[in-house]
Amino acid sequence: MSTQAFADVKIGVITSGTGPMSLIGIPQKNSVALLPAEVSGQPVQYISLDDKSDPTATVSAFKKLVNEDNVDAIIGPTGTPNAMAVMQFAAETGTPVLTLSGGAAVVVPMTEEKKWMFKPSQNDDIIAKALVQDMVDRKVRTLGVIGTADSFGENWSQVIGRLTREHDIKIVGNERFNRPDTSVTGQSLRIRAANPDAVLVAAPGASAVLPQATLRDHGYKGRIYQTHGAAMDSFLQLGGSNVEDTILAASLMLVVEEVSDEHPSKAVATRYMQAYKERYGVVPATFGAAVYDSGLLLSHAIPEALKRAKPGTPEFRSALRDALENTQELAGTQGVYTITPEDHSGFDERGRVLITVKEGGWKLLKE
Repeated sequence: MSTQAFADVKIGVITSGTGPMSLIGIPQKNSVALLPAEVSGQPVQYISLDDKSDPTATVSAFKKLVNEDNVDAIIGPTGTPNAMAVMQFAAETGTPVLTLSGGAAVVVPMTEEKKWMFKPSQNDDIIAKALVQDMVDRKVRTLGVIGTADSFGENWSQVIGRLTREHDIKIVGNERFNRPDTSVTGQSLRIRAANPDAVLVAAPGASAVLPQATLRDHGYKGRIYQTHGAAMDSFLQLGGSNVEDTILAASLMLVVEEVSDEHPSKAVATRYMQAYKERYGVVPATFGAAVYDSGLLLSHAIPEALKRAKPGTPEFRSALRDALENTQELAGTQGVYTITPEDHSGFDERGRVLITVKEGGWKLLKE
């Protein structure tokens, strides 16, 4: 039994199953049950912890998984600030991390410290390029931005600033708010006074609703764009009529039935969504897909790593990292992964579609 236990591949999982990020973290936590229990004849054990959306708790959970449980890799954490908090420890311990966070700052720009971090979700620039192109097509000339006062919002401010300059779109207001805030009246009034042609809300999870609802309450009539951070059904439920006609670029999972059967991710996404619904009785939010795709990426990498070392060793963790970095054309639920030393997210344009909100539901944007 002890030999078999040593041979198990151990994967730690850190999600925000409770706290302010729980709307994102719960489908991620639930998706762990759908990951493969065996890869290439090797049992895979998952050790799942809840960081309660707190970066300090994330660090504690990370250290426990690495130092006490001797995991070979970690899936998570949920939030971008949480992922930034453990980056140093991932590098120091040589532990591959497949972070579930949305912010590209976790893997961009690539550095020696970040080479242990992988991100099976779309980087901001992939999403932002689609949004800005839609703005260009609609002849948007001025833009207001309101985002979270953290690494997610800051990185979006940088990316959208660069892309709008390239297309001669002027940012006439750039506001920040904290995720737990219950009012953004001041920020909304300043954006409203600038009267931009459109507004981009750069916020993840439930925090994406408040700025948009406040802008509408204050009479703003222009187009409102959202990032993939708003890609969840609770955005529709919490936002109601205030989020009608929103445009976002996000995973094809939101509109999977409208996507062409030729899309390489449609079958994978459908399989994941069906498995999740069979187990939990509901369709998963897109955020859970990053956990499922992490399982696909690890299933692809583990056989290669086993050729070089045994699980539970630094050599195996290093081999696992190298194998992840050499993933080529692997279809996941959200797109196709081609990971390189320079790109630890691995998505191209197949990793997002343009979506709008019509009559309280998601619709593929075809106009």
